[in-house]
Amino acid sequence: MPPSAELPGFLDTVAPILDRWGYWAIGGVIVVESFGVPAPGQTIMVAGSIYAGLGRMNIWVVALICFVTAVIGDNIGYWIGLRGGRRIVERWGKYIFVTPARLAKAEDFFARRGNRVIVIARFIDGLRQLNGVIAGITRMPWKTFLLYNAIGAALWVAFWCTLAYQLGDNIGTVMKYAHRYQWPVIGFLVLAVGIYVTLHVRHIRRRRARAAEQVEESQA
Repeated sequence: MPPSAELPGFLDTVAPILDRWGYWAIGGVIVVESFGVPAPGQTIMVAGSIYAGLGRMNIWVVALICFVTAVIGDNIGYWIGLRGGRRIVERWGKYIFVTPARLAKAEDFFARRGNRVIVIARFIDGLRQLNGVIAGITRMPWKTFLLYNAIGAALWVAFWCTLAYQLGDNIGTVMKYAHRYQWPVIGFLVLAVGIYVTLHVRHIRRRRARAAEQVEESQA
């Protein structure tokens, strides 16, 4: 692939590998990022989509490669977590305050709400790289993980590929603001989920208390 015009901002850092390896670069970077290796997967996907907008790549091929390699990479991460991650956590987790009790709570949380976490994880730095490993460690059923991971990957690819393809050079500004406000948004979501869980638990406790009172009254 011939050298390109400069990509906007930090996207220009992936231009050399994209110019040299093309579609292989996109797939390779995304697959390794998806099982936990620090790599600019989202960045190279956006850069490839901009190239497609300039007529230098095919957007449908870019999107398909991104989706397939994201799912493959996450599944590699899942099996890493399932086969070896749990032993590591059980042996060394106490040093980072991951006790067996907390791991059990994480497993329970993933059993009840892990599907939602897997879907949104693709949009969050850190979770995007480790969601498969975490799902494997907590022993989420593989078929459940596969389904919701594929949904999350499809939404992630569709969102960024479409945005980058349509906006071209202006996508750099969008990504800058997305990274800037990512953690405040995550904090707000965590707070909202925490409030919801607290209220939900209180509601369940009150309902159980009323049920126990009714049983006592019926037995009196």
